[in-house]
Amino acid sequence: MKLTVNGTAHEVDAPPDMPLLWVLRDLVGLTGTKFGCGMAQCGACTVHLDGTAMRSCVTPAAAAADKSVTTIEGLSADGSHPVQRAWAELDVVQCGYCQSGQIMSAAALLATNAKPTDADIDSALSGNLCRCGTYLRIRAAVHRAAELSKA
Repeated sequence: MKLTVNGTAHEVDAPPDMPLLWVLRDLVGLTGTKFGCGMAQCGACTVHLDGTAMRSCVTPAAAAADKSVTTIEGLSADGSHPVQRAWAELDVVQCGYCQSGQIMSAAALLATNAKPTDADIDSALSGNLCRCGTYLRIRAAVHRAAELSKA
């Protein structure tokens, strides 16, 4: 199966129903996308499929064929994406486990909504759980990333 991940074509030997998460982590070697629950309930495994935030733990690899997959590693090579910059600037991360999924959901939101309200942010990131409770810092960082995107 051919997958395009972070702009690079990969030929992977995987059953079509293998979760995309495991293809990315085990076959492509990109471990920034995390396993959290395996049931699309926590958001730790969020990636973009043609720009749309998706839960890779329940997305079959075959669904990603002929589409563009973006992982946290592909958002920017040097951390210069506005969402990544805002996360660092506002010191959002506590334990960090959920943050790649949070960042990917926030980036997908900002790609379609340049000036989200608190309600927009809460709705877009509602499927991303943070056990450390950094939700207020996450919301502030999404607002800051929107400002940085304008500049």
